Amino acid sequence: MTHWSNWRAGLHYTWPMLAPLLLGAIVFFLLRDPITRWQQGETHYDEQAMKEWVREARVGSRSLPEMLKQFLQSTQQSTEILQNDPDQTAAIRSEHALKRAEIKEMLQALCLPPTKIYAGQLPLFPVIHRIEISFDEALKQRYDSRLSFEPIAWDSESPRHKKQYSELREYQLSREEGVKIYVQYQLHAYMQKQYQEREDDARRFLVNIWVLFIAFVALLWMLIMQRREDQRERQRQFAEQQIQDSKQKHLEEELRRQEAERKQEEAERKHLEEELRRQGAEREKQTAERQALELKSQMFHNIGVMAKSYAHNIKNLLVRPNDLLRRCMEEQPSALEEKRMLEEIKQTLATVTERLQEILQTVQRDPHKFERVRIDLNALVRDLHRTWAEQAESKWKMLIEIDVFSPLPLEGLGVRAEPTPLYVNGDRSHLQQTLENFLFNARDAISEMRNHQRKQARPEGTSAHGPLDESHRQALIAAAGWKGRVTIRTRIVGGQPVFEFEDNGIGMSQETRDHCTEAHYSTKRNNALYAGLSAGMGLGLSFVHMILEHHGATLEIESAPLKGARFRVRFPSAHAPKEPPMNTDEHG
Repeated sequence: MTHWSNWRAGLHYTWPMLAPLLLGAIVFFLLRDPITRWQQGETHYDEQAMKEWVREARVGSRSLPEMLKQFLQSTQQSTEILQNDPDQTAAIRSEHALKRAEIKEMLQALCLPPTKIYAGQLPLFPVIHRIEISFDEALKQRYDSRLSFEPIAWDSESPRHKKQYSELREYQLSREEGVKIYVQYQLHAYMQKQYQEREDDARRFLVNIWVLFIAFVALLWMLIMQRREDQRERQRQFAEQQIQDSKQKHLEEELRRQEAERKQEEAERKHLEEELRRQGAEREKQTAERQALELKSQMFHNIGVMAKSYAHNIKNLLVRPNDLLRRCMEEQPSALEEKRMLEEIKQTLATVTERLQEILQTVQRDPHKFERVRIDLNALVRDLHRTWAEQAESKWKMLIEIDVFSPLPLEGLGVRAEPTPLYVNGDRSHLQQTLENFLFNARDAISEMRNHQRKQARPEGTSAHGPLDESHRQALIAAAGWKGRVTIRTRIVGGQPVFEFEDNGIGMSQETRDHCTEAHYSTKRNNALYAGLSAGMGLGLSFVHMILEHHGATLEIESAPLKGARFRVRFPSAHAPKEPPMNTDEHG
C-alpha cells in the first residue's frame, strides 16, 4: 500500500507538466525542419550551385565528367592490352600518365581564369582554392594494378582561413564509376560572407528568443497547475484529518471499554494460572515417575539385546565343535586327526567360556556405562581372522582377507612394514561382538548369493535331477564352485579411525538398507539357510547400531541387489598416529 500511495502522489505532481511537455514536443517536431532549412538556406544554395559548376564547366568543348569518362574508357582499353601483351607495359603506363596530366591541366584551366579575372564579382564564377579527383577501391580493382590511380589535385596555394571558404566533399559525378570530387570554394566575396554570418547570427538569436519564450510559457503553466494541485491537496488533507479525528475519538472509547474487559480477564487468568501450576506440579511428578520407569525398561531392553546377541554368536561358535564331535563319533578318524579335532573343540569351548563370562559382566552393569579402554582395532581384526578364517574357507566356502592400517611401503624395497596399532576408545567385548556380527551377516549374504547363482544356472522347468546340456552343466558347476569373499580394512581418514567390512554377497535393496538396523528386522531370506534355521533373529545389526552409538561412532551402509555390501564405521579420534599421505582415501 505504501508503494502504491507513493506512485499515486508522484503521478499527482507530474500530471500538470504533461500538457506543456507534449505541446513543446509537437512544436519542436513541426518546426525543426523549416528552421533548419531557414538557417542553412544560403549554404544549401551555394552547394547546389557548386555541384552544377563541376558538372557543366567546360574547357573548349569538353566538360570534366566527359573527360573523366574518356579517361576510364582509355584505362579499360589499356588494362585489356596489358593482359594480352605485357611487353607494352612501359608504353601503356606512359600513355596513362599523359591522360592524367590532361585532366590536371583541365582542372587548372577551369580554376585559374575565374580566380584571376572575375574574383569577387560574379557569384557563379567561383573562387577555387583546391579541387581534387579521387578514385575508390572498387574502381581500382577493375583495372590493372600497374596503372596509377592516385588522386589528381590542383591547389591554388593561396593563403586562406577555414572560415573563408566552403567545402564540397566526395561529390560523386557518376555513381557507378566510383569517381569523387572534393572542392574548396568561395562563391561570395569576403565582405558578403561577413554579412551572411551576421544574418545567421540574427536568425539564431531569433530562434533562441522563441525557445526561451516557449520555455517561459511552459514553466508558467506548470507553476499555475502546481498551485492548483497544492490547493486541492490541502483541501483533501483537511477532510481526511477530520475523518481521522472522528475515528480517533471512537477508538479511544473502544480502548476504554477493552481496558475494563482486560482487567476482568486478568483476574480470571491469574486464577487459572494458579490452577495450572497446581496441575503442572502433579504432571511433573507423574512425568518423573514415568521417565524413571522408562529408563529402567530401556536399561533392561539394552541388556536383553546385548545378551541375545552374545547368545546368538555363542550359538554360531558351537556349530563347529558339534560338527567335529559328530565326525569323531561317526567317522572314526585317525588318532592324529582326532587329536586335532579335540584341540579345536577345546579352544572353541574356551572361547565360549570367555563369552559367557562377558555376558555375566554385561548383565551385572548398566550397558550405558560400559568400560572404556584403549583398544587396537587392528589387533581385533587379526584375532577375528585367526578365529574364523579356517572355518569360513572349509565349511562356508568363503575367503576372509584383511587389509589393516600400516605405514607406507619401504622405499626401494617393495616390502610393506608391520601393521601399526590403530587405537580407539571402547569396550573390547562389545567391539568383538560387532565384528563377528558383520562376519555372520556376510556369511549368510554369500550363502544366499550362491543359491541365487545355482538357481540362475539351472533353467526354468528343469527338475533338480533331470539331464542338462553342456552349457547349463558348466554354469551349474561354476555356481557350485563360486567362493564368497570378505575384505576387512582399517584406515585413517581425516584423522579418524575407519573400519570397513565388504562382501560380495546378495546385497540389499533400498528398503532393506533403511530398516536393517531396527530390532527384529531380519535381512535374511528364507533361502539363506544355515545350521537348520530359515531366517535370522533380526538382532545383529540392531545390536551393532546400539553399540556404535555408545562408542560415538557412525555407521554407513553401501549396498545394492546382487552387488554385495559395504559397512563403513567411523570412530572418534583416539590419538591415532599421523595419517600417511597415500592412505587418506577411502576404498572405492
